Amino acid sequence: MGESPPVTGRGVPRWRDPALPVTDRVDALLAEMTVEEKVAQLGSRWMGNDTARAGEDGDGHAVARVAPIQEVFESGSVPPDEACRDGLGHLTRVYGSRPVTAVEGAAELVRSQHTVLRGSRLGIPALVHEECLTGFTTYGATVHPAAIAWAATFDPELVRRLGAAIGRDMRAVGVHQGLAPVLDVVRDYRWGRVEETMGEDPYLVSMLGAAYVSGLEGAGVIATLKHFAGYSASRAARNHAPAPLGRRELMDVILPPFETAIAVGGARSVMNAYSDVDGVPAAADSWLLTDLLRGDWGFTGTVVSDYGAVAFLAGMHAVAADTEQAGVLALGAGIDVELPDTLGFGRHLVERVRRGELAESLVDRAVRRLLTQKAELGLLDDGWTPEASVAAAAATDLDSPENRALARELAERSVILLDEGSALPLLGAGRTAPGRTAVVGPCAADSRTLMGCYAFPNHVLPRHPGLGLGVAAPTVLDALRAELADTEIVHEPGCDVSGEDRSGFAAAVAAARGADLCVAVVGDRAGMFGNGTSGEGCDAEDLRLPGVQADLLAELFATGTPVVVVVVSGRPYALGEVQPRAAGLVQAFMPGQEGAAAITGVLSGRVQPAGRLPVQIPRRPGGQPGTYLQPPLGGNTHGISSIDPTPLFPFGYGRSYTTFEVDDLRASATEMSTDGEFTVSVRVRNTGDRPGHEVVQLYLRDIVAQVTRPVRQLAGFAQVRLEPGASARVRFHVHADRTAFTGRDLRRIVEPGETEVLVGTSSAELPCRITVRLTGPTRVVGHGRRLTTPVDVLLGEADADGR
Repeated sequence: MGESPPVTGRGVPRWRDPALPVTDRVDALLAEMTVEEKVAQLGSRWMGNDTARAGEDGDGHAVARVAPIQEVFESGSVPPDEACRDGLGHLTRVYGSRPVTAVEGAAELVRSQHTVLRGSRLGIPALVHEECLTGFTTYGATVHPAAIAWAATFDPELVRRLGAAIGRDMRAVGVHQGLAPVLDVVRDYRWGRVEETMGEDPYLVSMLGAAYVSGLEGAGVIATLKHFAGYSASRAARNHAPAPLGRRELMDVILPPFETAIAVGGARSVMNAYSDVDGVPAAADSWLLTDLLRGDWGFTGTVVSDYGAVAFLAGMHAVAADTEQAGVLALGAGIDVELPDTLGFGRHLVERVRRGELAESLVDRAVRRLLTQKAELGLLDDGWTPEASVAAAAATDLDSPENRALARELAERSVILLDEGSALPLLGAGRTAPGRTAVVGPCAADSRTLMGCYAFPNHVLPRHPGLGLGVAAPTVLDALRAELADTEIVHEPGCDVSGEDRSGFAAAVAAARGADLCVAVVGDRAGMFGNGTSGEGCDAEDLRLPGVQADLLAELFATGTPVVVVVVSGRPYALGEVQPRAAGLVQAFMPGQEGAAAITGVLSGRVQPAGRLPVQIPRRPGGQPGTYLQPPLGGNTHGISSIDPTPLFPFGYGRSYTTFEVDDLRASATEMSTDGEFTVSVRVRNTGDRPGHEVVQLYLRDIVAQVTRPVRQLAGFAQVRLEPGASARVRFHVHADRTAFTGRDLRRIVEPGETEVLVGTSSAELPCRITVRLTGPTRVVGHGRRLTTPVDVLLGEADADGR
């Protein structure tokens, strides 16, 4: 017990007194706990998972699972009272496992917390976590655009506002931790979870990820960074496949977003990846979870396991003989809490401690981290009650007008105009609405195609047929009828998203042939583990549009009717055969429940296109290109290979219904030391006749380095909105640290030499260039280096100092 009294002057245990420092409170509580009570804090319970089996719905139809080996947890879970004996660390997805209203979920949460409290001698409540990848994943909550659509905005402040809005709703109904954002950097577009990412560039992912974290954490909800690390670099883009990564690629491409989200965003939790890197599963990697994360980066929060990841060490990776040994490995590596239910972190750990086979200090290390967060969240305060934690639930509208307005803004800013062709915009500029429009394609009249795999309608509702979506989500067909009120619209789907059925082709072709214009809406329907064309476990063999959609488009083009193609998808698809024949081409990355109006607004011209590509659009379907972030031999080698990976549309690209010009580059210096900083600015002008957004992008190229470096790599960007004829000067503050890379000895260095600075509007449109020489010694830099490039946007053509 130590010398400190067990109670304060107020007559409450020291660990319940919020006036005391958190460290003192946690020390006092740990001193009171038995080994059984400590181990209980390392586990979790998925209370709602045993209400419906993953394999079938109420009518016996096959439905999707929502987590890997979900059936193991369903069949192996012990009764709630038994699971909560001695307490519990986490309650899993009380709101997100089945359709419940906010009030119903709050009532269930109160019941579950009382079950936990009854089992806990000391009365320690559980921490409550939920998914929040496209909004709060619960019935009736606003379905926001998928993360790949956030990335298309290139707007950290907008993403921060999204995180704050989601966090406020979750906190209001008693949720403490959100399992987002996904910070995996896309390495292969065939991977099913591309839709959950923020693109293929580590700096873009870093800035948007840190912004989302800042919003969520600012609302009082713990953000969980996932998947740490290497998951997106799996072999052949297969879910859970090994990640054949070298340490340098891991350090320079995969890890920076996690580092930035902790250092800049303030994230308090990390979730391990399922994959193994060079033969070591992340859940058992002490270098990754302890040496790097905590030793080098100074992370003090919790590491939670991805669902089933501890058991996977035995059942899939085969680095442990059984689940119990897997738990020992994971705990030793640095995982603090096992989700979504307790298997490897069970009571066998107590016996191992007592037999001297497991150091109690490892248990204490993990428990201390979790109890610190429970104290920070107020769960250990004297007078805390389950009822008070959900007091705001009855008055909380999870699909409020404010939420929908934000979802609409985000959707509108994310839609990418790839090619206006001959038909776009449909209205304005002297054009009249088409007299008869055929709307075809499998995504035209299906609201679920607008939503990601972690949106509740796609994630959970397939297990509960007949309930509807739970939110109002107009289809593109609905929105076009509203947008083009004076136009006769006919609709034929033509085919399904997947499958080989072409029986609807004839009707679709006839509709197009008899129309003045055809709008073809093609792409994905998200699902889980093979029950979709995009999403977790829905990987693609190649980048051809799913099913027979490409064949449908070919027949529509052959009619001679102008065809505007809208791709609504979670990954980029190869459009090299589509773009030359289309009368207009638009890309929308799963824009959420407000997405249909955003898409049709761009088609009509009511919405000025502002989205930019966070991933490239391939020309051919054979898995090319491999992302823009390539060294010289990763690009077009001009005859060395018969394969040309040049994309159809490059990273950062997006058109508008106005025009912009970027010029007049000025730099504060062309030479600086390896610990110096310089500024570079350009002028951006709206040279068209409509207001619009441009994304000014700064790239760096290390001309000669000790290891191969990318031909260009994003190092800064800024959103600029300008009226017609207006201009602004965009000024980047570039520290030498922004040129750092992992050298031959695996230390991160800033190396003297020449660096080319390129500024423009995409990775392939960089009209402004200058070379800066770095002088002085090679510097070794670590976690304290500059991780971001500050940007000023100054209206007018010159900034104050003339540069």
